[in-house]
Amino acid sequence: MKQNMGLTDRIIRMIIAITLGSIYYMNFVSGTAAVIVVILAAISLITSLIGYCPIYHILGIGTAGEKKE
Repeated sequence: MKQNMGLTDRIIRMIIAITLGSIYYMNFVSGTAAVIVVILAAISLITSLIGYCPIYHILGIGTAGEKKE
């Protein structure tokens, strides 16, 4: 699995995950909305940590750029 996310994209997703986690932790949402917020936070966190986004792969885009050898 080749990384297809650049550093900026990964940082933005990490900030989104932290924000969504905070929204859930501070009980701003409840019920079904809370479950959705937790799922979105988890997806953002996981994709930012591994640097791979399946949706980017399906669409054929990437923000990683070219690696220099």
